[in-house]
This record gives sequence, structure tokens and C-alpha cells, in this order.
Amino acid sequence: MSNPQQSHFFAYLSRMKYIYRWGLMRNTRAENVQEHSLQVAMIAHALAVIGNQEFGEDNDIGRVVSVALYHDASEIITGDLPTPVKYFREDIRDSYKALEAHAERKIAGLLPASLRESFAEVIESARIEPEVLQLVKAADSLSAYLKCIEERATGNQEFRRAEELLKRKLDEMTGLPAVTYFREHFVDAFELTLDDLSHD
Repeated sequence: MSNPQQSHFFAYLSRMKYIYRWGLMRNTRAENVQEHSLQVAMIAHALAVIGNQEFGEDNDIGRVVSVALYHDASEIITGDLPTPVKYFREDIRDSYKALEAHAERKIAGLLPASLRESFAEVIESARIEPEVLQLVKAADSLSAYLKCIEERATGNQEFRRAEELLKRKLDEMTGLPAVTYFREHFVDAFELTLDDLSHD
């Protein structure tokens, strides 16, 4: 029996590991939303640090990482809708955005009242500064791109078209020099074997 004083917030979040990404694609290894969120947070942290240290930006690193950690929390309710479906028509995209916003509010609403506002500020997209969202979305795209590279490196051609589209999207992020830096310094290593990575 449920304890009425217990919040369901973190129990809900723990179910992110049961939501699988790339649902229409043949995967060599399935990727769930929880592990994806961790990678996005790591990459977003790197982009914020690189921006500050290499390009004189003033990113709030803690905020960027916090937003990245929860960027897909709404999928506990919505599921991971495949991109071709999500962007098939403008009305579908708009309806899905409204559903995401509703899900974000619902997730934040599971918290005790005294904590709700602090968490809502990193979960609800409408409350997040454009520059923070931009970095997190860039990290999200980089994470997806790395997944495509890893799949191709195993011989799976299923992700070839997605890789091309994501590469083009990343190429267009000219206003984010940290993305270019990350790609130049870290991305090629994802094509290496463990033996190659371990070799000095």
C-alpha cells in the first residue's frame, strides 16, 4: 500500500531505463533513455566547460548539467516518439510539444511542494533560458550522432541516413564553437576498438 507522504518522483524517473530509443531502427545494442540522459549530461558539461575555457563564454555549468539530466524526463509519460513521426506534420509536432510540456509539469508536480519549484526550473522547458536549451540540444544531437557512429562501426548500416542528417545538423551549429571543438577532439575515438583505445 502506498504511503501518502511518499513522493513518486524518483520512482517514476527510475523507469527511464525501460524506455528504449530508436524504436523503429534495428539496433546492435539497445539504448535506453536513462543511459542516454547521462551521456547528454556529460557532453553538455563538456560543451559548457569548453565554451568557458576555450571561447570566453559565461555558461552556468551546473545549470546546463542539471537541465541535461532531466531533458527527457517527460518521456516517462510520452514515451520516445520516433523522429519521423514527431516531425511528420506541423500539427503533429505542435501537439507533441504541448504533450511534452504537460508531461514536464506532471512530473515536477509529483514532488513535495517545498521542492517543486526548484525542480520545475530544470525540468519544464518553458522555464529554461534559450542559451542553456541550445547547449543541451547540441549535446543531445552529439549523443545521437555518437550512437550512429557506434552502430556503423559494428557493421550496422541501419543508422547511415540518421548519421548523415545529424552530421549536417551539427555542421550548421556555427554559433557554438564548443561543438566544433568537441567533434575535433573527441568524436573520432568512438570508431576505435577497445584495443585501439588502450594503446598508448
